[in-house]
Amino acid sequence: MPGRPEVPPRRLRPGRPGAAALAAAALTVLAACGGATPARHSAGTTTSSTPAPPASSTSSAPPGSTSSSSITAAGTGVRNLVVSATVRAQLLAAGAAMNELPAADYTGLVAGTTYYAYDPATATYWAGAGLVPSPTSTPAQVSVQDDGSYVLYEMVQGGAWQARPVGLGATPGQHACPSALPAAVVALWHWAPGTCRPPG
Repeated sequence: MPGRPEVPPRRLRPGRPGAAALAAAALTVLAACGGATPARHSAGTTTSSTPAPPASSTSSAPPGSTSSSSITAAGTGVRNLVVSATVRAQLLAAGAAMNELPAADYTGLVAGTTYYAYDPATATYWAGAGLVPSPTSTPAQVSVQDDGSYVLYEMVQGGAWQARPVGLGATPGQHACPSALPAAVVALWHWAPGTCRPPG
């Protein structure tokens, strides 16, 4: 019987792995990276594509709580609000106007001292903050001493911020706190009863 003609074996081309090998390599890379693909910026740095959680815009929060509209004083409806960049600029301008100085004489609000709340019973916004004077403005540096070391702000809805210095408020022999500051706001901010500034 005549034999079958021999069929030469197929040769794999070097440097070109099969589809199965490519798929296996891709799965290995994804597993090692946790399934995340890095995003590369034009500057050549690599960052994770997972977005970072948004940062709070508040300067401070009362101890044991966060400054958000979900934090309320029980039974009063008074609630903390987030201090936006716009509100921050308004407080700075109102504090500067209180001292009859331009806003440029201050560089911002003192970190860890800014509070902001809304009282629906009186449709009034309340805020408290310390002002940071510009190192080039002597009048601004003088203005933040003593009673000016802390500022209380009040704004009826639809109106403008009214600022008053209360750094020595409720101190025996010194200025008294404004009676209009609701006790519910003081409690919400965890200030001592009868005071108009944060502890310390």
